[in-house]
Amino acid sequence: MAVKDYSNGVAPLKVAIIGGGPGGLGAAIAFAKLPFVDWTLYEKKSEISETGGGISLQQHTWRLLEWNGAAKNIKPEDFFRSPEGLGGQQRRALLQAALLKEVDQSRVQVSKKLVQVEKLPSGKVEIKFEDGHTDQVDLLVGADGIRSFVRSFTFPEHKIKYNGQSAYRTIIHRPTAEAIEGIPQASTFWQNLGGLYVFTSPLGGDDFEVTARISRPSEGQDHVSWGRSFDFSTLAPEYDGFVEPVRKVVALAAAQGGTEEFALFSGPRLESVIALDSVALIGDASHPLSGAFGAGAGFALEDVYALVKTIEWAWKGGRGLPAALKLYDRIRSPHYKDLYGVLDWYAGIGKELAAEGLPVDEEIAQRVKRTTGKNGSWMYHYNVEEAVDEILRGLDGATTAE
Repeated sequence: MAVKDYSNGVAPLKVAIIGGGPGGLGAAIAFAKLPFVDWTLYEKKSEISETGGGISLQQHTWRLLEWNGAAKNIKPEDFFRSPEGLGGQQRRALLQAALLKEVDQSRVQVSKKLVQVEKLPSGKVEIKFEDGHTDQVDLLVGADGIRSFVRSFTFPEHKIKYNGQSAYRTIIHRPTAEAIEGIPQASTFWQNLGGLYVFTSPLGGDDFEVTARISRPSEGQDHVSWGRSFDFSTLAPEYDGFVEPVRKVVALAAAQGGTEEFALFSGPRLESVIALDSVALIGDASHPLSGAFGAGAGFALEDVYALVKTIEWAWKGGRGLPAALKLYDRIRSPHYKDLYGVLDWYAGIGKELAAEGLPVDEEIAQRVKRTTGKNGSWMYHYNVEEAVDEILRGLDGATTAE
């Protein structure tokens, strides 16, 4: 990595990135491209690592991985691409490793749990960590996930809670899964009623993901949002109503072990992804969608692109950080509003079907039929680069005209 030179007399823009997931790592890569930014990434775990099963790499995600340089670190054999070529699946740990290779790790600090944030009269933000370390920055980037500490500081009235569902992810041996007749070698959602579904998908190499979702009681449970070990055999009977291939793959996952439990959280819809002229939220911190579209990494990298490009635009034009953040919010908040609109659309279909009183098999078939198509998939084809560049060209054109 090149050493940045701030000797031109202009103070650099000091940035703290909180969280070392795909969004935080993507932000670190992108900010490193800007010569006027002095950034540090803080991760609360003792190392940059990712837990869980597979992660969806749709067209929009892959395009941004090419932009930030991480795509070249993903080997073809470590990535399953659908026959249609529209997207694919990869182990989360491998995506994390691909991003980490592009990050200047001398600027990464681990075992840093954020415990306090304060907006100073100077306009800077002071952040304090559990070990006593403090930093003062111009821009605080919250990339710290669905239970974001940064979001809780900037929007203290915004509360999230367990939404009543949990997901259970297991990685099994791909050749063993392929031996089950009726399990497609493609990313497949198997739907049922009552909040039950099973997702099966090849990953890279010999890995095959089985993820089951189920409604779980809220009372008397310690819900965690990110991967803890779970004995899935205790829940496997809940999936006896699925077709035989699904029952077999669920039984295989239960027998193998190694399942991780993820409680799903959600909250009110944020009206803005910025605060205090000095804080920006990206990734799950900016939209408590609770994995609704299986494209969290892609959304986070879109946030990163928009944030970095608007900051670059503002810096070059001498417009200041507040102008950059307002433009970032203008680009991303409407996008998330549109995504929430898709969820409302899904919910509306669910209410329609419930009112029709169809037999179970017919209701499931109708659910699939009515939710298939552009209304439920446009976000995977959204091109944030074109959207941002078009807005910036328009603004520059308006300035020139004036």
